Parts: sequence; structure tokens; C-alpha cells
Amino acid sequence: MADRLKGLRVAILATEGFEGAELREPRRTLDAEGAVTKVIAPKTGEIKAWEHDRWGDPLRVDVSLAQANPDEFDALLLPGGVINADKIRTEQKAVEFVRRFAQAGKPMAVICHAPWLLIEAGIVRDRTVTSWPSLKTDLKNAGANWVDKEVVTDNGLVTSRKPDDIPAFNKKMIEEFGEGVHAAHGGGAKGGAGIRRSWETE
Repeated sequence: MADRLKGLRVAILATEGFEGAELREPRRTLDAEGAVTKVIAPKTGEIKAWEHDRWGDPLRVDVSLAQANPDEFDALLLPGGVINADKIRTEQKAVEFVRRFAQAGKPMAVICHAPWLLIEAGIVRDRTVTSWPSLKTDLKNAGANWVDKEVVTDNGLVTSRKPDDIPAFNKKMIEEFGEGVHAAHGGGAKGGAGIRRSWETE
């Protein structure tokens, strides 16, 4: 694959119980396109995957949430998994981390149950999104326009419903991450077209 995202720094925010395929497969795609991916979690060491109906293999954490700086990343990936999503939305630092990406207009790829974190961050109002079906009412109550499609893109925000949607999710994620900064949502500066790497200045 071409290095379409060469040097792009992508934060992957997760905790115990992330759906394994929803982290591994998008990460593999990002890495193949030249992105630099870092797993960020509330704890150091390792976090365990959830594989459909059982615990899976552990994954090494690259940066603790306490030490992570959203300004050092260009894009954000939020894998699903009901355990992961329900836990991480109670972490105020995680909520603020996601909110900072929205305020800066940085692209985000969010799948399955992970939109719960978007709701906590207050950044789904007037956005068109999809998710695991059980989040439909939660998202609509938060002001989102929920649709049942394998992948939905709204101004840099990519959402999908489930692991079966990963091929379409990955394709749109690469496109949106490649476009770089979009219009800010929920306050903050607005960005222009094209990738501006985290280490570059205006």
C-alpha cells in the first residue's frame, strides 16, 4: 500500500475490553499507510481485548492517558466493545481528550459502542452518525442524526456499526485522515484543507 498517511500521528484511545478486531484491523491499515499509531489508555502496561464472547490477548499501552497530549496527534481512532466504551466514558481525562480533537477539527474514526464517548464529550449534536444499534436512542437524545449504514462520514467524523463494517470503515478513515483538519466542532479554531502534521507550525 502507498504511504498516504506518512508521518501522520494517530491516537488510539481504549481501555480493558476493547473489541479486538476494531482496534487491530484499523491500526494495521493505518500502519500500512505510513501513520504512526499510539495506544493510549487510562492505565500503563497492557489492556485486554474482548473477542466477541471471551477475553482475548493483551495489548501494550504506548502512552498513559495522564501523560497523553492531544496536541501531539493529528487524528483519533476509537475502537468499540461495550466493556471498553462503558468504562472509558467515565474517565474525565478521556472525555476531555476527545473533546479537544473535536474543537481542533481533527478527524476521528469511531466504531460500534465508541460513540458513547462522543456523547459524553458533547460533540454529536447536529452530526450524522451511525453506531451499534443499541446506541441509537442515546445518540438521538444527544442531538445526533442517527442512520443505519455501514459507514457514515460527517465533516471528518467517520462512524460504523460493527466489526463486519471494518473494510468500509477503514477506507473512509484513510480518506478523512488524509484530508487532515476539518471545520472545528464544539468550539475552537477552524482548520483548512490538507494534512498539517502535529509538529508543523502554521
